[in-house]
Amino acid sequence: MSVTQHETAIVSPQAQLGQNIDIGAYSIIGANVHIADNVKIHSHVVIDGHTRSGAGTEIFPFAAIGLAPQHTRFEGEASELIIGENNLIREYVTLHPGTKVGTMKTIIGDNNLFYVGAHIAHDCVVGNNVILANHVGVGGHVTIGDFAYLGGYSAIHQFVRIGAHAIIGGGTAITADVIPFGLASGPRGALHGLNVVGLRRRGFEKEALANLKKAYACIFAGEGLFKENLAKTKSDLGHHDMVGALVQFIEDGQDRALCQPQK
Repeated sequence: MSVTQHETAIVSPQAQLGQNIDIGAYSIIGANVHIADNVKIHSHVVIDGHTRSGAGTEIFPFAAIGLAPQHTRFEGEASELIIGENNLIREYVTLHPGTKVGTMKTIIGDNNLFYVGAHIAHDCVVGNNVILANHVGVGGHVTIGDFAYLGGYSAIHQFVRIGAHAIIGGGTAITADVIPFGLASGPRGALHGLNVVGLRRRGFEKEALANLKKAYACIFAGEGLFKENLAKTKSDLGHHDMVGALVQFIEDGQDRALCQPQK
């Protein structure tokens, strides 16, 4: 079976469609869209722009995928939206391509869940196995690591990095980088420790979590200056994988604001 298309759907003859694709009523597929195999598009979906969707993705009604980004300097450049495999994109989700003031690409990985009303702006990079709960808003140029969870109605400021396995509480405004494995909640996002429950559920070993807790305590509650605490953590515990990833994330963004524990 190739493409099953409802008679009311509008699909450009130039669109490139794979095998076993189901396109629902009143959906619209633009000329520069590439859709891989085994994709289900429900009714009333719009996919336009230079958009690629990987295999196994499912898109629910009223999602708007690949339309022009919300940026005052966007001038119709042929920027891209690249979506990986096995993503679940629920109702009213909006995913925007890149811009010439960024990377010209928005890249979304595999096995992600975008719940009702979630928004990914221009020039973002989203990893794999990420969950955006209802009505999460992600500004432009944001990077989200693998297995991050963003709670409902949270808002991520432009250019912020969300580390892998981090969790953002519902209704939280994030204006600074959130460390991998961290738990941030708000209203104005502050660190409230580590995402211990999520890490346990994903099978991380007790010893690894114990080392991560030591690292967190040393970095954010140590006796020295922050830079000194980070250096000590790297020296004492940096050979452990999770701690190494935490230290590397902070070092890579030393010219950026970092979400801190609440005083």
